[in-house]
This record gives sequence, structure tokens and C-alpha cells, in this order.
Amino acid sequence: MKEIDERIIHNVKEWLSHAESDLEYAELGLNLKTEQSYRLVAFHAQQCAEKSLKAYLVYHKIDFPYTHNIATILALCKETADWTDKLQDAKKLTLYASTLRYPGERVKVTKKEAITAIEIADNVQKVVKKALVDEGLKLE
Repeated sequence: MKEIDERIIHNVKEWLSHAESDLEYAELGLNLKTEQSYRLVAFHAQQCAEKSLKAYLVYHKIDFPYTHNIATILALCKETADWTDKLQDAKKLTLYASTLRYPGERVKVTKKEAITAIEIADNVQKVVKKALVDEGLKLE
């Protein structure tokens, strides 16, 4: 197990906490049962996956660009991770990062797509947390 300073551990846990909050918010959004809420569910699911992956990069002191592109972030994780191939479906979430937040976009998200986005994000979060714990990070 490598030594990681407390500042890095704090930052990793912050990223994971924000990811968890996004996932919780996405799950709550399903209860609203409106078409508008499904696009927000998908957005927060994407944010969960993105922040979880970025937490892994922070832990490994890997710089990452300002991006919401899951494929780019997964490619950076692959430098030190052997689990990225299990998360290829997460790339689909990139669509929800920004195109759904602004008026004028015509992308519609169905309830089924919103549920799938949550399932993907939940899997990303679980895989990343397991990897971090396996590498010595203590999570409460």
C-alpha cells in the first residue's frame, strides 16, 4: 500500500461524497414522474459517474482536463486501473452532461433511459469505490 497524504484522501472523499449526492438526487428525481425530471435524472447520473472516476484520478495524482467526457476520463483511469473495460457503457452518459441542461436542445430522456443512467452510474460508483478500498483507501 502506498502512502497518500491526508489532503489527497480528503479530496478523494469529497469527490466521492459529491458523486453520492448526485446519485441520490437522480434517484429522487424518478419520483417526480415528469418528462422534464427524467433529463435531470440523467444529468445527475452522469455527474455521479464523472465525479466517481475523477475521485480515482485524484487518488492516483493523475491530472485531468476540464471535461465531462466519460470516455476521456476512463482512458485516464486505464493508466493505473484494470477495471475500465467493465465500465464502457458509462460512455453513454456523456450525452447527458451538458446537452440536457440548456434550452433549445431536443434530446428527450425517457423514464427507461433515466433508470438505465442511474444503474450505470451506480455501477461506476461501486467499481471505483471497490478499487479504491482494494488499494488501501479507508471509506466509512
